[in-house]
Amino acid sequence: MIVTLTPNPSLDRTIELAGPLVRGEVQRAVAAHSEPGGKGVNICRALEASGISSLAILPGDADDPVLLALTSHQIPHLGLPIGAPLRSNVAITEPDGTTTKLNEPGPVLSLAQQDALVELVLEQSVGASWLVLAGSVPPGVSDDFYARIIRELRARLGSQAPRVAVDSSGGPLAAAALAHPDLLKPNGEELAELSGLFDGDTLEANPGLVVDAARVLIAGGVGAVLATLGARGAVLVTAEGSWIATTPPILAVSTVGAGDSALAGYLLQSNAGASAPDCLRQAAAHGAAAASLPGSTVPALHQTNPSAVTVTDFAPASAARPVLATHPKEDDQ
Repeated sequence: MIVTLTPNPSLDRTIELAGPLVRGEVQRAVAAHSEPGGKGVNICRALEASGISSLAILPGDADDPVLLALTSHQIPHLGLPIGAPLRSNVAITEPDGTTTKLNEPGPVLSLAQQDALVELVLEQSVGASWLVLAGSVPPGVSDDFYARIIRELRARLGSQAPRVAVDSSGGPLAAAALAHPDLLKPNGEELAELSGLFDGDTLEANPGLVVDAARVLIAGGVGAVLATLGARGAVLVTAEGSWIATTPPILAVSTVGAGDSALAGYLLQSNAGASAPDCLRQAAAHGAAAASLPGSTVPALHQTNPSAVTVTDFAPASAARPVLATHPKEDDQ
């Protein structure tokens, strides 16, 4: 069982355009899709599509459109009633795969609701193989929310605690990194902010430098770093080694949820006891498959092509300095 927490879920609406987005103009969409969303929700959707047992935990009332959509999609979930509607996000996709996202802030969670959500996560994590803490945190929630869950989980369950993966951004990701999760999944920009090395564009253009930046986090106590780099593939760094995965060129339809699918691919192989390179191979295959699908559609395992992924064992060019950035800029996702 893989448990995910999405503290700021959404109803994701994707609008496809026939041409480039033109600011200030009226344009007609060629298609539109709506899916229950948020990083943890997307990960569960991808896992369930591949036959992996999962549970999505999120705030939200039983009659909220997000929870109703999860029920309709037969995604196992537990919602914490909050008496307020969840947010809606809009993604606009262009024919070349360029995606513009408009994300609402989400409802405010009171301290009592935050405590109840943490308790729900701790209760449901008993016996799980992984706990995934994913996405932005809603208004009223402090940056150390994920770090708090990691500390309380390990204090309560000890050696029986599941491994913890974190996929977030800004302050919540930085604070979680200091709590020593088993896996972090940043993109290039987030990795640059966390490590204090280079910038996002430089990292995404040079996977070799990604290894150096990720080793900063490994030196700081993070178990593994899975960095997703869009069309350039993905990089996995652990204390034991580092690997770079590349995929053949694809026709990108929508990049919404591609990183979430990549993490799902990694987790399903990890759950099966696969080696680190094979976990990375499936992560890259899942991410590429997601980018070739419309809207926030997630791929099932049979829709991916891991045999087309090239995984290279990589030795870093230099030893990175062990420093963790503590206050990177916010990027709500």
